[in-house]
Amino acid sequence: MKIITWNVNGIRAALGKNALDWAFERRPDFLCLQEVKAREEQLDEEQRAALKLSRVWNAAQRPGYSGVATFFRQQPDEIVSGLGDEQFDVEGRVIQTVWSGIRLFNIYFPNGQRGQDRVDYKLGFYARLLELCESLHKRGERIIITGDFNTAHMPIDLKNPKENEKTSGFLPEEREWVQNFLDRGFIDAYRRLYPDKVEYTWWTYRLNARQRGIGWRLDYFLVSEALMPRVKDVVVYDKVMGSDHCPVELTLD
Repeated sequence: MKIITWNVNGIRAALGKNALDWAFERRPDFLCLQEVKAREEQLDEEQRAALKLSRVWNAAQRPGYSGVATFFRQQPDEIVSGLGDEQFDVEGRVIQTVWSGIRLFNIYFPNGQRGQDRVDYKLGFYARLLELCESLHKRGERIIITGDFNTAHMPIDLKNPKENEKTSGFLPEEREWVQNFLDRGFIDAYRRLYPDKVEYTWWTYRLNARQRGIGWRLDYFLVSEALMPRVKDVVVYDKVMGSDHCPVELTLD
């Protein structure tokens, strides 16, 4: 079982660069894209033809903003859009798919860099998601949460932690919410497998940051503790271009 996550920073731009060809050639069982920005009906015939798998789309009400899409080889047993909370669901940030007893959350977490109100919104989003996941765990469900978390959890997860202690994406209260998930039944699969490895999944477009290795690890796979024995690998494809993020791949037995 192979799952790829990728914030494409605009699916029409990614298709224009043929960036998604790489992802489809990997033959994932699930491909989770974030920040697609467009509605599926806004794609032209050629763009739709380039999408090689069946999919479900969750677009924001605001045009050209946010949005997620999940592609799959086999029809999921269940598909749910959102978290069941209108204040978050209007931004098109979540798709849940269930297959073989595993619930996959494809999520584009809010960015808090536009002011304190958005930081508060982001923290509320984390809280609502954890509340939902805890209820699902109590029902015996196994969960994978993937996507752009818009938070670097630990100092190892960004190039310049000291300089960014007061920057949204590395604020103590944001990092604490990631830790809350790890304290309540989830494992950061990549960090469990590679506790000391330094790799990044996002780079600003400014100042040649990617070429200079100045990045952040913002794209994660959090898996239920019960699923961790099935995790074979998590690979960061930091040489794959097409967005300010790179794809990350989880392989399960």
